[in-house]
Amino acid sequence: MITLKEVRSFWDSHRFTEFPNRLYKHVEPFVPALSLDERNVFNPKKNPVHEYCDAIRFLAYRNNKIVGRIAGIINHRLNEAFGKKEVRFTRLDMIDDIEVTKTLIEAVTNWGKERGMDTLIGPIGFTDMDRQGMLVDGFDQLNMFITIYNHKYYMEHLEKLGFVKDVDWTEKIIQWPKEVPEKVRRGAEITRKRYGYELVKCHKKKDLFKYVYEAFDMYNIAFQELYGFFPLPKPVIDYYIKQVLALVQLDYIWFVLDKDKNVVAFTVIMPSLAKANKKNNGHLFPFGFLRIFKALRKHDVIDLYFIAIHPDHQGKGLIALMFEDGIEVGIKNGVIHAETGPELELNANIQNQWKTFDFVEHKRRRCYTKPI
Repeated sequence: MITLKEVRSFWDSHRFTEFPNRLYKHVEPFVPALSLDERNVFNPKKNPVHEYCDAIRFLAYRNNKIVGRIAGIINHRLNEAFGKKEVRFTRLDMIDDIEVTKTLIEAVTNWGKERGMDTLIGPIGFTDMDRQGMLVDGFDQLNMFITIYNHKYYMEHLEKLGFVKDVDWTEKIIQWPKEVPEKVRRGAEITRKRYGYELVKCHKKKDLFKYVYEAFDMYNIAFQELYGFFPLPKPVIDYYIKQVLALVQLDYIWFVLDKDKNVVAFTVIMPSLAKANKKNNGHLFPFGFLRIFKALRKHDVIDLYFIAIHPDHQGKGLIALMFEDGIEVGIKNGVIHAETGPELELNANIQNQWKTFDFVEHKRRRCYTKPI
């Protein structure tokens, strides 16, 4: 018999966070999330997104043993803005037993229906910067630090339960060039001379604050048409800045200013923390910090978190401007290859930017939908 328990206590939150780390302990491609961040994301005292989102978490038990988990989210501002009645599911993990999956899905379904929702989508998180997309291809590939890993039976369970594809994201592994391609250099030079754009990099972390809020205002405009996106208010932006400030590497952050000194694009890349956090099993203590900071200093793989360009400035060579310096930084640091984060398969702008590079599409993930 399967029983459900709503997560309310600190220890239940701990069990909820640690369940996938135990489930996938001996699975080589699995990379855990950072446990502290995972607990904080569901804590209304830590994460201001709860000011306009409702959330709930469940643990599934059989014979007093945890066999699955799931969380539900209702983003009221997004639903009101787009006339939707969607409830999201996230952090779905379970043993290979469809009855467990069915029980977990029914829990979030009933919770959503009680609040007037008519559609269930997922896995998708609170914001566009949260973990989203169930892995449907690339199960043998090492997961990124910021993405979800799951077994193939997850998608099989959902499809048996009547879920269908809503949207897919793809991920690529990119061989890092040994020199800056002439096409990139030429494009960057044309961009500077023709439009007067300026590439800016910060030398101290405090200098980031000269640009970062304007950059996120631009980010909210640039991504407004993307699937599941809703603009980030300042308290939520502050939450994410605080979360990553200790980890970001100034060499891998670029801002582009127009001739009026407005931020019109920015890019964030990170040294890959996947192997370090896998050794840590998601924990920073007692030695996790050391592994993380070692990976930040010495690395040959980088993760491309995102590129944001204001719609009015797209198609003017800003990617070349940022990549010209980015390629040089990667070469200086001994980068062999880069991995993209999840990119919407139908987003032609983001897909076309890699045509200059030698890449392989090695992972695919999906958001499912079902009327309830």
